[in-house]
Amino acid sequence: MVQFPNAKINLGLHITEKRADGYHNLESCFYPVGWSDVLEVLPADHFSFAAGGLPIPGSPATNLCVKAYQLLRETHALPPVRIYLEKIVPIGAGLGGGSADAAFTLSALNELFGLGLSAEKLEAYARRLGSDCAFFIRNQPVYCLEKGDVFEPIELSLGGYTVVLVYPSLAISTAEAYAGVRPQKPPVPLRERLAEPLANWRETVRNDFEESLFPKYPVLATVKAQLYELGAIYASMSGSGSTIYGIFDGEPDLTNHFAGYRVWQGKL
Repeated sequence: MVQFPNAKINLGLHITEKRADGYHNLESCFYPVGWSDVLEVLPADHFSFAAGGLPIPGSPATNLCVKAYQLLRETHALPPVRIYLEKIVPIGAGLGGGSADAAFTLSALNELFGLGLSAEKLEAYARRLGSDCAFFIRNQPVYCLEKGDVFEPIELSLGGYTVVLVYPSLAISTAEAYAGVRPQKPPVPLRERLAEPLANWRETVRNDFEESLFPKYPVLATVKAQLYELGAIYASMSGSGSTIYGIFDGEPDLTNHFAGYRVWQGKL
């Protein structure tokens, strides 16, 4: 079975408070985009995991795909499988690539072996693997609260627009990003801002991580400015960085722009 775990972008992101458990509460909108890895899960005589494409830091034993298999095996008699991951979505990019790989592994195992797990049960497993893993089970726009793992429906569609994702060859760890934020509740809830016309978002929809990360890494602000110069209606950093995305009404000409960076362009 071959699947294509896709990335997501954050449409706005507010860090609202520090939790007693050390995590942070936030509000954001997760929106799926088409930049994808390639995941193959097949029955095998013994369990194995291999990866190609972009280098993945850490031991293969700690990969989220492996952890997803081990997690389901705790409660289901799963036979051995061979997992191969072709890593395409950049790591440390604020796109949820690793979380998508884990969630798609759960879904693949559920389908491959007829486990009959509902979306709700798959989400419960996914939440044990990471805060935003559960999003990729249903893979549709949601309004996110608490650690980013509590979802509310949101009537928001960007269908027909083009998105450009620019990864400026800079990985930012979640810990580094959160070290610079000052949690505070916004004067107007993000949900209300997102209900406004897209043209208004440039002035109203914010990612709180930009305030501390842009001065530290000026290239991020430069890329965002370039996307606006190319005609983006709205541009922002995704998640805790470092990918910057722009939303366009049409196909921008990226010739002679973003040389040396990883860039993906597609329809929303």
